[in-house]
Amino acid sequence: MSDPSATSVVAGEAAVPAIWDNRRMSTDSRPIVVRNGLVVDGTGAPGRVADIAIARGVITEVGPGLDTTGAEVIDADGLVVTPGFVDIHTHFDGQATWDPMLAPSSLHGVTSVAMGNCGVGFAPAKPTPEQHDWLIGMLEGVEDIPGTALAEGLPWDWETFPDYLDALARRHYAVDVGTHVVHAPLRAYVMGERGANPNEAPTADELRAMARAVQDGVRAGALGFTTSRTVAHRTRDGAPLGTRHSTADELLALVGAMAETGSGVVQMISDAYLSEDDEFALDEMALMRAMVEHSRRPLSMTVQQVVQVPDRWREMVAWVARCVADGLDMRTQVAPRPVGVLQGLTASVNPVALCPSYREIAGLPLPERVAALKDPQRRARIVAEHPSATGSLEGLAHTVFTGFDKLFPMEEPVDYEPPASSSVAARAAARGVSPVEETIDLMVDADGHQLLILTLFNYAKGNLDDVREMLLSPNSVIGLGDAGAHCGAISDASFPTTSLALWTKRTTGQGPLPLELMVHHLTQRTTRQVGWLDRGVLAAGFRADVNVIDLDALGANRPRIVHDLPAGGRRLMQSAQGYVRTIKSGTVTFADGAHTGALPGRLVRGAQPAPS
Repeated sequence: MSDPSATSVVAGEAAVPAIWDNRRMSTDSRPIVVRNGLVVDGTGAPGRVADIAIARGVITEVGPGLDTTGAEVIDADGLVVTPGFVDIHTHFDGQATWDPMLAPSSLHGVTSVAMGNCGVGFAPAKPTPEQHDWLIGMLEGVEDIPGTALAEGLPWDWETFPDYLDALARRHYAVDVGTHVVHAPLRAYVMGERGANPNEAPTADELRAMARAVQDGVRAGALGFTTSRTVAHRTRDGAPLGTRHSTADELLALVGAMAETGSGVVQMISDAYLSEDDEFALDEMALMRAMVEHSRRPLSMTVQQVVQVPDRWREMVAWVARCVADGLDMRTQVAPRPVGVLQGLTASVNPVALCPSYREIAGLPLPERVAALKDPQRRARIVAEHPSATGSLEGLAHTVFTGFDKLFPMEEPVDYEPPASSSVAARAAARGVSPVEETIDLMVDADGHQLLILTLFNYAKGNLDDVREMLLSPNSVIGLGDAGAHCGAISDASFPTTSLALWTKRTTGQGPLPLELMVHHLTQRTTRQVGWLDRGVLAAGFRADVNVIDLDALGANRPRIVHDLPAGGRRLMQSAQGYVRTIKSGTVTFADGAHTGALPGRLVRGAQPAPS
């Protein structure tokens, strides 16, 4: 592991332990009263001014003028009080074995996270170097998590999935964590090398073994089962996941096995939302419906807007509505803002990375690269080389390196609905220079730390009106933030902050959305999706997970690259403004954006009943 004196960066410039410290795990048993705030309780009901009393980790009373004798009083006058946010789509599967903070999520009002999404993770795992290396390569490829960090950080104190849950249960966190049984490692564990091949189906005996493992995992406390059917998910070596072409027989057997336990949910990513092949999309939707009909378990699937088929998402929303009307528990899992690739000299990719005159300096330390890019002759060569260096690219790759009309500099705080006039293409046209030259000018700003965002999904029309429509669907649930993943290219763990800061104060397009709806999205709606009914509502008997927020000040700070993973691994870190207090299980974990040192979070095993 890393040096025990190492620190990781969180909100502001506060530093916190990057490894476990048992001295910092105590919780405060003193009662708390959050006084006189605008209580938005998570149910979607109108906000009201009230006090919230907390004792022994739960909310004991909500109402005006509560007794504060012997309690710590948090003055929330003029502030908004919400339940702690629940992020149901993270990839902290590796990070949770070495990092108690689970930032950036914990910096954005999140008090509970669900891991093991998209069918990828680290359990079960044969205790062999070969299988460990394959799993690391899978997560490095699919989720852009540095393999060196995983190789050094993962303790591998598990083999089966129940073992993995036990390993997580030995640890303490700033947030609660739960996880799913994941399809790709399960295939590799049972089928060996054949499990990594998308064209291989399990034998009857192998499928029975996989089904038993799903049951064992859910009975041990998994939230459910997840899988991936997208061509975009590839290992470090570029191979598609073994789950890519899983047959209906395989998937129905696995979700059916979970159904026998009487609990668990299904989460999956399919290319139905982005395929230009109408027949393929219909087949994928029919498969997802069959999985729910067979298992009678809730299912959520990724739905985003893509340029190729900008209204496919609308077709899928209507299809889910029909399924729900037929009594099937299905949800579209959506993002509250554009999803894109962050680019820059410190990121995993930048628009000139393929140009020979940039590749000559790509390995230099950042200050030297910045100096080299300021040389007029080198800049001129890069501008001249860019068309030929990118000319053979197609599809997504072509957009990543040439989509200057979709590329925007990230400001402070970040504007996640930037106007077309601020794109790199528009800025270059206004200056009368090449978009490549404008890109270089932007990337060398801030001593080379300036980042740009390429809006790939949810921004086909240059605004968020379609996303607004997604969020208004009663069958949508906010997810897809991928916290813990895409360490050098995506920073979407800040979705909760955007959900409130952008949508409750939006002045463009079709306007804002109600505060009560957006809080409901981040709390009760997400908790219901994974079966955590003991949280997400501010009412007596519910878990005392609470945010006190200065809504006027709320915003996501500009992401930046830090090197605080094991082995000095790189990741994007994004903090926020406006979180006055975050309370987890009755303990203040963050005060004005700084971690208090408390780690009251634990593993949550499976569904949790609502208070009686």
